[in-house]
Formats: sequence, C-alpha cells, structure tokens
Amino acid sequence: MTTPASPPPQASLTGILLALGGAAVLSVNDLAIKALSGSYALHQVILIRAFIGMALVLAVIKVSGTGFAQLRTRRWREHLFRVSIVMVSNVSYFLGLAVMPLADAVAVAFVSPLFVTLMSALILGEPVGPRRWGAVAVGMIGVLIMLRPGAGVIQPAAILVLISAFCYASSHMMTRRMRDTESAMTLNFFVQVGFIVVSGTMGLMFGDGRLAQDDGLFAFLFRPWVAPPLADGWAFVATGLAVGIGGLMMSQAYRTTEAALIAPFEYAGMPMAIFWGVVIFGTWPDLTGWAGIALICGAGLYTLWRETRHRKEVDVAAPSGDL
Repeated sequence: MTTPASPPPQASLTGILLALGGAAVLSVNDLAIKALSGSYALHQVILIRAFIGMALVLAVIKVSGTGFAQLRTRRWREHLFRVSIVMVSNVSYFLGLAVMPLADAVAVAFVSPLFVTLMSALILGEPVGPRRWGAVAVGMIGVLIMLRPGAGVIQPAAILVLISAFCYASSHMMTRRMRDTESAMTLNFFVQVGFIVVSGTMGLMFGDGRLAQDDGLFAFLFRPWVAPPLADGWAFVATGLAVGIGGLMMSQAYRTTEAALIAPFEYAGMPMAIFWGVVIFGTWPDLTGWAGIALICGAGLYTLWRETRHRKEVDVAAPSGDL
C-alpha cells in the first residue's frame, strides 16, 4: 500500500513556524476571553470578536491575489459541518476557561494534539513513525502532570475542555480534507460567518439575561448583554485580532503540512499560558508544573529535530519511514 508523499522540507518548516506563531497569537485570545468572562455574556464576546475577525479576514482577502473570487465554493455541507465543530469547540472551551485557572484549562486542552495524531493516522492515512509517536506520548505525559488528577482539576469544566479538544482536532481533519479546493482565508471567512450568525441569534434570544445564573459554568453563557466601557476595549480588540490572525496561521499550517507533524508544536501555547498566568493573573507554577512544561516543550523540540534530520536523509536516500 502506498503512503502519502511527504511535503518538501521548506513546506514542513513553514508549517511548523506557522503553528508556533499561531499558538502564540491564540494564547492572547485565551487571555482576553478569561479577562472578559467575569463581566460579559459569552455570545456577546464572540459576536464582537467575530466582527473584528471578519474585518481582518476581509482585508486580507481584498489584497490577496485572487480576491473575493476565492470565496466561491461548492462544498457548503463540509463548511457547515466544520463551522459547527469549531463553534462547539469554542463554546465548550470558553465555558471551561471561565471557571478554571488559565494554565489548567490549556493543559487539559492539549489532549487535542493526541487526537490529531490518531485521526491523521487512522482517517487521513498519513505516516506516523515510532519516534514521532514517542514524542507525542512524552508531551502527553507532561500534559497529565499539568492536569494533576485527584487535585480537583477533573471537574465538569474540564470535561467541557476535553470535548473542545476533540472538536478542535476534528476541525483540523476537515481542514486537511478541504485543503485542495478551499484557501485558509475561505475557511476562516465561513467560520466568522458562523460565529456572527449563531452568537447574534443567541443574543436576540437570551441577551436580556432572563436565563442568567449567579455563578457556575453557565453564568458566562446567559449573562445579560451590557455596553462595554472603553477600559475593556483592549480585550475585545485583542481577542478579535488574535482569533483572526492565529486562525489564519493555523489553517495554513494544517493545509500545507502533515497534521501529525504540526500537532506537537501547538504545545507552544502551554508556556504562553503560564506566562500570562504569572503576568496578568498572578499565578506562578510550582515544581510539578514546571516539570510538565519541560516535558511538553522537550517533546516539541525533539519532533522538530527529528523532522530536520529526516529531511536531510531524504536528500541522499529513500525515506526510511522511521520518523
């Protein structure tokens, strides 16, 4: 049985850099959502974020070579399915993020690269060698250390984040399946449309706060809409720009590079979460937390080293398959 051809070295390096940059940019989105979760309804935050993200995507499309012509598509069903998955992933993650410490939520979310690797091998048929499986396994051990089972982290909020991780991985599988006909801008355009439609509908139905609760997981979901003061403007702008720029970078990374290669580099979001936790929320990791970070980052760096070495070997010999 033949296996899919490996992408050229330059394409792999570009995909890795896009994934690293996307992870860093999207960490700003987590920071902003966490900051806004105590005062605003989730659908209000998502709607404002989507309008900002849409403005960014439209600006990029306008100056791109193909312009708005690239938005023509015959794959409406696939777009609808992908947008639905992304919507569920975002809502479940943000609900969990609102009540969990930032680093804990991000740690639980990093189950998604394991899902990506499994799906890329089982569904897409992409080659995944034992060394790359080993690197992902080491990274997941680091995630488990950050998760700290039995320390109060496994809770309904964490289950929501796990659901988000599965949906997030599934959305990347859809990106890989649609990459031949749909550009990164097209994929993100329809996601922003979905966010605007769903969050706008939620606002019309529940924006008066009649289903609001004082606390708990769903306080963030059904809180009444309020006019944001200028002091909170930075967070709305930050989340809109971060999801627009980071989403484009991640979509392009998964369109052009093997999903199993890209997935470990999303671990870069973990140290960023620790950084924001220290600087903004005043939470400093203990020794156990630093051990988890070391394993996660080490696994990503090892994968990069193995990929670089493998590409050099390809120049002088046939691929060994032991990546």
